Amino acid sequence: QLARIQTDSVAEKLKELHPDIVLEIVAMSTIGDKILDTALSKIGEKSLFTKELETALEKNIVDVVVHSLKDLPTTLPPGFTIAAVLKRENPHDAVVLHPKHVGKTLETLPEKSVIGTSSLRRAAQLKRRFPHLVFKDIRGNLNTRLKKLDEKEDFAAIILAAAGLKRMGWENRISQILEPEDCMYAVGQGALAVEVRAKDRDILEMLSVLNDTDTVLRCIAERAFLRHLEGGCSVPVAVHTEVIDSQLYLTGAVYSLDGSDFLKDTMQTSIATTHKGQEEVDEQVQRVGVTVIKICGGSQDNAERLGVDLANLLLSKGAKEILTVARQLNDAR
Repeated sequence: QLARIQTDSVAEKLKELHPDIVLEIVAMSTIGDKILDTALSKIGEKSLFTKELETALEKNIVDVVVHSLKDLPTTLPPGFTIAAVLKRENPHDAVVLHPKHVGKTLETLPEKSVIGTSSLRRAAQLKRRFPHLVFKDIRGNLNTRLKKLDEKEDFAAIILAAAGLKRMGWENRISQILEPEDCMYAVGQGALAVEVRAKDRDILEMLSVLNDTDTVLRCIAERAFLRHLEGGCSVPVAVHTEVIDSQLYLTGAVYSLDGSDFLKDTMQTSIATTHKGQEEVDEQVQRVGVTVIKICGGSQDNAERLGVDLANLLLSKGAKEILTVARQLNDAR
């Protein structure tokens, strides 16, 4: 349902900007939608929610695929690229409480309350911040997870992306938005990405109107950070980005599974657009799987470099060891 809402919203925007275009929406399900009894981090398949969609793209069954950007690996298969990243919805995580706990926060929930999340990133940060709580895996789409929360007594609360709840029209279920000091978000969280065949220049051009400059640059920096760390679903990596006065700020962190061991730092770079001549960008250039024309190439390069530099800083302080242990422990669970 969420995927459909997201796809319809992109189609509507495209229709507004290109009124003469004819769009047909093809609904598909993926491996990630079907394997619901295993934690995502255990399946270990990077393209869990994207493989079937990319096959359809490759076979020309579809021309455009809409994804949650956080589901897309930082390296796409050859021949594909992200042509647009739309204006980001609230990227933070949200707490949804069991009806009997309404009015509480994670801080005020009783000792040993069970919190549902299948994200190692969320669990690692929240274990560190709220040691009185217990964290357990919960899988399924948004509807399924909310049903599991409401109809059983297994969970006191579950943690979900605020963006998904908002898009579904369920904002009233949000009890608490987690600020960066409690829980930083996943790379690309809250942003929608539109994937295409890299060789389709006309489609790249057509979709370029959907790009939101700040979101594109923030997400390029986040994806470059994750790629350089070699992180993915199976390790706890978190980010927080902001654009203030043409400066892009990136905070990134890596955690051990229990959150006890972590490294976190912030760096910044200028994303001020240079003179007009540099607006048009080489269409052949992909930055962490993103090909965005009409946004200054220098700004995109700076954003990508920022992600790499921050990753290198954390690696120099021992991030690789933390992530290696996290990966091994997760594999052994």
